Amino acid sequence: MATARKGRELFTILETSADAESSTACDGRDSPLNLSADVKWFEIPYRKPDSDEENGVREEEEDDDEYEDEDGEGENGFPAAAAAGTADAAGFLAGGGCNIILVTGSNGINHDEEEYADDCYYSTSTNCSDTASNDSDIDFSDLEEEERRSCFGFEEDSDEDCTSADFWGEPDQVISIEPFAAASGPQHSLGDDADTRDYFRILFPDSLFEHMVEQTNKYALYRQRRSGKSDPHWHPTDVREMRAYVGLNVLMGINQLPDTGMYWASDIFIGNAGFKKTMTARRFEKLTQYLQLCDRETEPVRGERGYDALFKIRPLLDVVENTMWDSYAPNRCLTIDKCAIVTKGRFSPTQCMPSKPLRKGLTVWMLCDARTGFCHRAKIYVGKPDEDEAAACLGYRVATSLVRGLERQYHHVFMDGFFTSVPLLQRLLRDGLYACGPTQPRRRGYPEVLRPSNVGKLSQGEFYQCQRGNLVATVTRDAKVVSCLSTNSAPGIVGISPGRQRAEADGEEEGDGVNCSGSSLGVPRPLPLLLYQENMRGVDLCDQLRECYQVGRPCKKWWRYFLWFYVNLCIVNAYVILRESRGGTPPAGFSGKQFTQRHFRVRLAQQLIGDYQGARGMERAARKRHADSPIEYGHRLERMSERSRRCRNCTNKGLRHESVFGCKICNVHLCRGGCFSEFHK
Repeated sequence: MATARKGRELFTILETSADAESSTACDGRDSPLNLSADVKWFEIPYRKPDSDEENGVREEEEDDDEYEDEDGEGENGFPAAAAAGTADAAGFLAGGGCNIILVTGSNGINHDEEEYADDCYYSTSTNCSDTASNDSDIDFSDLEEEERRSCFGFEEDSDEDCTSADFWGEPDQVISIEPFAAASGPQHSLGDDADTRDYFRILFPDSLFEHMVEQTNKYALYRQRRSGKSDPHWHPTDVREMRAYVGLNVLMGINQLPDTGMYWASDIFIGNAGFKKTMTARRFEKLTQYLQLCDRETEPVRGERGYDALFKIRPLLDVVENTMWDSYAPNRCLTIDKCAIVTKGRFSPTQCMPSKPLRKGLTVWMLCDARTGFCHRAKIYVGKPDEDEAAACLGYRVATSLVRGLERQYHHVFMDGFFTSVPLLQRLLRDGLYACGPTQPRRRGYPEVLRPSNVGKLSQGEFYQCQRGNLVATVTRDAKVVSCLSTNSAPGIVGISPGRQRAEADGEEEGDGVNCSGSSLGVPRPLPLLLYQENMRGVDLCDQLRECYQVGRPCKKWWRYFLWFYVNLCIVNAYVILRESRGGTPPAGFSGKQFTQRHFRVRLAQQLIGDYQGARGMERAARKRHADSPIEYGHRLERMSERSRRCRNCTNKGLRHESVFGCKICNVHLCRGGCFSEFHK
């Protein structure tokens, strides 16, 4: 077992050599890791000192003081000659190969090519060849059939306490990773002539628009019955109008204005002619007022049997969760993380996060593809669990619910420290899923010897590891001390990513760690940290696509935020499906150079609106047809409401007169004088 720094069982790069290029250099295409091609990786075989020689080695360490006084000593107790070799690591790595020296105690053990080949922690074979993993998005490791140890051996240890003293062992065990061979990518039958609305319909079907129309009309009648008076400005909506309403909300995310009424402003520099043509501002407000997704008359109250905190959006969740899961088969690498939705309404699960840029918002946990950002599944946080669920870990329950349905498909799941724990990784490993992520060192099951109090102060690039089967615990220092758990990475493998610093162009000498090309040499990182950094970006990528263009307007109803969140999420997923299905080829009729998400949203909104012309367009057409004899076609001066409003005809003249009378067909207030006939001309 890895111990504290006193034992010096520490993997550290001391010396590199370009002579070993043929034996240790690994290109990105041959790399058995989920890493990009520009990451230099190599293995450091673990050497456990013999028990009968341990005392002798310690005596030799004490006797080496005189030798160290003559040659000098490095910062961490290593020989100065070996430590000085580290400064030339940049040049040697730029040349290709690496010859690794493993430090156990104060003595360096140089491993030749034969020794290096015998101590590979991944079993080597062509079992994960190109033909066996064509469906994968990232090439992974080769496996050896005859030396494979079942990675699901945790079934035998499932009842063993992970906090026991003998649970963790030395990092010298061979791990086994099954190849990913499941089908992945978009799952639909659309042809080359499909357009943006066809891809959006995969995730947001027409049945949802029909349901929204039905429940909105029912809710309008429900509100009028409760108030005891009818709304003269409301009339039932239909599917075409509801699609146009959603399309206008999509366009509001592209053409953003501080107030909704500004889209219908008479100022030519502010108002939008397309909005005015589609529907009136009052009609848009009425649709927003009565928009509903559920039957409010049958909603159970808190405390009743069958109470659901998400009852108001449950019909939407039941449909969208299935369409997101069925429309795109998950790739090998997946990401679990949380996102926050900004809100101004009152909702008990709203969380305050002072350390985050978004200080107050609603939390949603998401399972996204690590490469494309496609969201496969989302889970809404609805508050603290009940008393009978308090014993279960929240992160454990969320992670297992998000990956339900992926059992025995050998996906690689990357998650943050909120979820990662020893019981969770054991559970996922038994279900045929590999995982990796940082964790809290005080969390249950994490090795006691790897906790900060026992490890001590680490220098940058140093790390300790413990292992039990496929489960590997690592503590290292990068920018800060990081503790992580993984089941998809062998111990003793480190990698160096190219830095982002550039050499100065003033002719000064380049400092240590900068190669001739000007890019600085990165800090050596163990494999679990490299995998996490390369693949923990799926949810962030999805958030970037979603936050570029918001859908909907702020309001005080909490469920509206989730409605527009899922509409926006369906747009992002539809865009990813179109991009993956067409290989970058834009839909027919697009004349631009690159079909971006902005073009997708504008085109989708235009197709949702179509040729719909709401009350304003019908109003103008009626005035033109009935100008000669308005009374003949039902236009007559009637009492509109108890409250007087401004006369439309006087307003057009720049005058201010109010009246309770008007024309109900035109839905305008008019004075009792000559304004009625003058308006209809």
